[in-house]
Amino acid sequence: MIYSSFRANDDLKKYPEAVRTALEYLKSKDFTKMEVGTYPIQGKDIYALVQEITTCPIGQRRAEVHKQYLDIQYLCTGEETYGVAPDVGQDTITESKEQNDIYFFDSVKEETFITLKGGDYLVLFPEDIHRPGLMVEEPAKIKKVVVKVNMDLI
Repeated sequence: MIYSSFRANDDLKKYPEAVRTALEYLKSKDFTKMEVGTYPIQGKDIYALVQEITTCPIGQRRAEVHKQYLDIQYLCTGEETYGVAPDVGQDTITESKEQNDIYFFDSVKEETFITLKGGDYLVLFPEDIHRPGLMVEEPAKIKKVVVKVNMDLI
């Protein structure tokens, strides 16, 4: 997992080309003016999902992983807490949606929580269990972008 912000003095050149392409795309757009939807960056290999959601308590979100795509979760507006944990094989996948490349966990041992503010992002690899969309203090509307990057490009 990589946790950073576009406010940071981060050198994007150190990332793999596909991740750098996704991050440069995120830096170049004003997502506050974009509609919710799917936007291709490099066809089905790299694409962006612009979302507006309301954050919620931990009990209303399940933790997840992806096997074919890594996620870059970028927060445009608001605050959002994430549960994160390395997938060390001690947690059980309780639901699989292979066609959507998403695998859910009902519980995660050793989960840590990170709060993102506008401009922050997480790069989540297949070994990173994550629980997005958690509220900070109370439910709130946020706008975020999830860029999916095919692991075949890494």
